[in-house]
Amino acid sequence: MNDLIISLDTKAEVPLYEQICEYFKQEIQEGRLAAGMRLPSSRALAGNLAVSRSTVDLAYDQLVSEGYIESVPCKGYYVCHIEGLYYGTGKRQEVQETENHTLPEEGSEDSLHRALIQAGGASYDFALNGIAPGSFPHNAWRRLSRQVLTDAQDSLFALGDPCGELSLREAVSEYLYRARGVHCEPEQILVGAGNDYLLMLLCTILGRNRRIAMENPTYRSAWHDFGHMGFERCIVKRDEQGIDVKDLEKTGADMVYVMPSHQFPMGTVMPLKRRLSLLKWAGRGERYIIEDDYDSEFRYKGKPIPALQGFDKEERVIYLGTFSKSIAPSIRISYMVLPKKLMQRYLSGEDPFSVTVSRADQKILELFLRNGHYERHLNRMRSLYKGKHDLLLRWLKDSMGNVCAYSGENAGVHLLVHLKNGLSEQEAVARAAGAGVRVYGLSEFLVSGQTPPIPATVLLGYATMPEEDLREGMRRLADVWRDGCSQV
Repeated sequence: MNDLIISLDTKAEVPLYEQICEYFKQEIQEGRLAAGMRLPSSRALAGNLAVSRSTVDLAYDQLVSEGYIESVPCKGYYVCHIEGLYYGTGKRQEVQETENHTLPEEGSEDSLHRALIQAGGASYDFALNGIAPGSFPHNAWRRLSRQVLTDAQDSLFALGDPCGELSLREAVSEYLYRARGVHCEPEQILVGAGNDYLLMLLCTILGRNRRIAMENPTYRSAWHDFGHMGFERCIVKRDEQGIDVKDLEKTGADMVYVMPSHQFPMGTVMPLKRRLSLLKWAGRGERYIIEDDYDSEFRYKGKPIPALQGFDKEERVIYLGTFSKSIAPSIRISYMVLPKKLMQRYLSGEDPFSVTVSRADQKILELFLRNGHYERHLNRMRSLYKGKHDLLLRWLKDSMGNVCAYSGENAGVHLLVHLKNGLSEQEAVARAAGAGVRVYGLSEFLVSGQTPPIPATVLLGYATMPEEDLREGMRRLADVWRDGCSQV
């Protein structure tokens, strides 16, 4: 095995670690590397390929994160057993970078820390929603807005296609394939002002006689939305790989809502084996998976993992995405990719709802996508958030290592801090509020009245805070969560 022949192109734009990763994925998918086979050590493979060991380590880390291989301590890397592994025919070029997500919103219930913040005010808010101040692409957006309005015909101000402008849906379809590996035609896409609206449309398509399963903790806005729609809701167990498919089977649900690329709030990335198990569940009967591709465009370790929808061969995945968090919350343009059968059901019903996004805004976004502005904007945002992400991790390691552990740090714009100094979640949130800092307890995202987890866990978002405020907020948290702290 150590003498594997892998052809690497040192002049290609694709990094060497990605070329190595793709080689192993193809070999595993086509059965040439069987389950249980041991891979060469990173040192041996690096020597054989004449590349650095860190290059091989990156490739192996990516394969582990996608569920193709597993690391066995003191033994090495082994190919995972992946039941039902397949790739569709007619596959175009390999997926590149992730670019979609869905914006989390706060739950509706009041909590202790909200009362404290309202009473005393918070100078430093580790918010979980919003974007970095000053990051909106004003110049490009202003220029495109002027262009659209200058060239406008009367038709721009008339009612448009109830599914959204076809030209925008074409641009979104191309982008989703390139960035997320989503396979869809433009005619399968519905455009709307926010995910709440799109979920309401989904209810009209599917009918109210549905039982939907969700993880716990979860995105509570969706939990409430499904309740308002009249869906029967149930909770499914989860582990470090995501939703427990065996437990899902026991619930009798015919729908499930998941965030496989970056689960909110836990930050879990669902590996390939679990994704295929979930698709197998959906293939039994009239079942559907709602895939909310939350926060998948911001990943700090390894290559982005393709969307679950791209592995779906039986059209059982309903895919949700939005531009609210990557561009701005006020943009309010989201989209839903429906299986063809469901789109036909929607169009053949009574008069479809009018689209809730103006034709002018749709045209501006289309040009923003087609002219390359969106990818450039995302690259800037990734760099900005990576700096804050690294700053926060350094503080946790250097100043708080004996007080807490952390998780969910490989993607998104928040992470979880697990306190190990005996503080309860309520105490940790209250102490932070007393210091003028707002943090978010994990129990806020639990449903069905479950008790807060042990050890106490809080969420720290970093997208909206300037680095100077981030440093000061961290200092204050260190002061109240432990005695003394080193400088950030």
